Amino acid sequence: MKLSQARVVNYRSIDDSSWVKVDDVTALVGKNESGKTAFLQAIRKINSISGEEDGFTIRDYPRKGYIKYKKIHEQNPCEVAQAEFELSAEEVTEIEANFGNGVLASNKVIVTKNYKNERAWKIDLSDSISSSSVPNSFTEPSNPTPTSFQNAVQNTGSNVSVSEKIAEQFLERWLPKFVYFDNYSLMRGKISINELRERSENGGPLDDADRTFLSLLTLSGVSLEDLEKDLGYEDIKVELESASITITDEIFEYWQQNRQLKVEFDVSQADPRDPAPLNEGKILHVRIENARHRVTVSFDERSKGFVWFFSFLSYFSHLEETESGDLIILLDEPGTALHAMAQKDFLRFMDERLSPRCQVLYSTHSPFMIDLDKLHRIRLVQDMDGVGTVISDDAVHNDRETVFPLQMALGYQMAQTLFLAPHCLMVNSPSDLIYLQVLGDMVTEEYGARIDPRWVIIPVGSTDNLSTFVTLLGENYVSVAVMMDLTPTNREKIEAINKKNEMEGENPVKWVQVTRVRDADIEDLFDPKVYLELVNRSYARQLDEPLTMRTITDSNPRIVERLKAYFSRTGLAGGVFDRYVPAAYLLENFDNFKGNLSEDTLEKIQALVERINSLIADTDSLSRTEGSGRDISGAAGVSRRNRSVADAGTVNIDSIQPSTAIGSLPVQTQF
Repeated sequence: MKLSQARVVNYRSIDDSSWVKVDDVTALVGKNESGKTAFLQAIRKINSISGEEDGFTIRDYPRKGYIKYKKIHEQNPCEVAQAEFELSAEEVTEIEANFGNGVLASNKVIVTKNYKNERAWKIDLSDSISSSSVPNSFTEPSNPTPTSFQNAVQNTGSNVSVSEKIAEQFLERWLPKFVYFDNYSLMRGKISINELRERSENGGPLDDADRTFLSLLTLSGVSLEDLEKDLGYEDIKVELESASITITDEIFEYWQQNRQLKVEFDVSQADPRDPAPLNEGKILHVRIENARHRVTVSFDERSKGFVWFFSFLSYFSHLEETESGDLIILLDEPGTALHAMAQKDFLRFMDERLSPRCQVLYSTHSPFMIDLDKLHRIRLVQDMDGVGTVISDDAVHNDRETVFPLQMALGYQMAQTLFLAPHCLMVNSPSDLIYLQVLGDMVTEEYGARIDPRWVIIPVGSTDNLSTFVTLLGENYVSVAVMMDLTPTNREKIEAINKKNEMEGENPVKWVQVTRVRDADIEDLFDPKVYLELVNRSYARQLDEPLTMRTITDSNPRIVERLKAYFSRTGLAGGVFDRYVPAAYLLENFDNFKGNLSEDTLEKIQALVERINSLIADTDSLSRTEGSGRDISGAAGVSRRNRSVADAGTVNIDSIQPSTAIGSLPVQTQF
């Protein structure tokens, strides 16, 4: 049986989760307190591996309807959790062998559990089935059914007795067990052997941490009674450490953070000064040794990442050995203490180690626990006002906080793509890239010039962010150039970066400024009246009348700065001029606007494209630039293959009047 979808109704924050499709691995993504945990805890109770003690209580009913429901609970208990399973071809064949071919109208069955912890099945039988088709040998089921199964079979076909027999004899036996694991399941660093044995023998409550430890004992072949004995100490320690080594070796297939760790065990008499129950009897100590620092610490005092991984794998390995039936693993915020790269490794662990053995549902709000190559398995969890928790695979209708982990994951993936590029041009604003793309396309059409596709343009916002981005690039780059205004402050920052690079044997990052007028932006490549027309069109809804050159009178030669001053002075558009607004308008309406662009503007862009292309680090191209007779303040980035090249020289471009600061969108760019 394979879980195909699940649903939770009237449980804590959940009024109706709606049906949630389930894959081999399914991720529930949402912010804190959105209902992810409630959903997992509800479906675990359908058939919890902890047994009947892990059942629903009426106190879990949503508070807003609790009083009304309490009155009808005994006579009409509410269904809480529902799960639809798909029967395999072999399972269908086995049922048909006992009840006749075509007994099932569908290979899908639904199991439900209500607030009285009664489990029921909904089976779609063929209309042709009659009671006479039930074999006599099945008048009594050969396997006893759980006490929670109260013959509550709901038949959508024609014969209740057939449905009961199928459910009792087959479906109850095949129903997977749900295994829930969270941070409270971590194994403790100190365990009172006597107290734990008494609770386990007398039917006392066992929590998830207890079960994790008992799982390790099962794997090692050691019992609680063995741990209490005075004899065989060394044998017991050997058995425990053998089990821990096996688990640790498996962890290291996926754990890349620190491979100098190992788990140790020791048994001692209790210290009367410790709090109960650790103050009497025998105490098992679980410690982690770090060979790098040659120290040991208590298991629950160690960094939580390794502790969580070890505890979970101990529990899962125990289940593999002791459970013969199907399992469904429910992981509540797995690996929250893991480093980002370790979380990526745990994703691989789920795919390679867990999913071949069982289905996995896990909740997360970490972008590093999202596999962007498998977006089909993402389910977004949102707590909506007046509705409660709703789970869907539709990112469009979820709020920004819910989809934020997805956005972060996408941003990280794009950044990784950028930082693997050998030729990086660092700039500052997304509007600049739009102008480069749009105007560059016109230049290509008119003159055949185009941006070299080897460039990846990375937006950094300002020079304050340069050192961080250069560090992130690491050793991947061949040439790096920065194109921004070369102010004294900015020059100091780039010199500080290159001083550090020189000490570490890295290439210098060269500053590039296409300039003849000190103060200018890429918008100043346009004729001023043409750019102002672009602003008027893009801000038409906010303007009472079109802006003119006289309207934005100001001494600043940069048209963007004049517009900023005007917007601030008049309060237009909230007092803020956004450079991206006219750029986006040009991108969307280029065909209707391109007739306004002058030949002079295109010639300036052509010269700009040629200069950008000359920055690809290459000895020959640098030599050609030096001999071209042009004058540009700045230099190209230096190739790692030519560390001796430090400057590309100074050349004049008469056709370029303004200074240009070239920026980009945060994506890998192909021109």
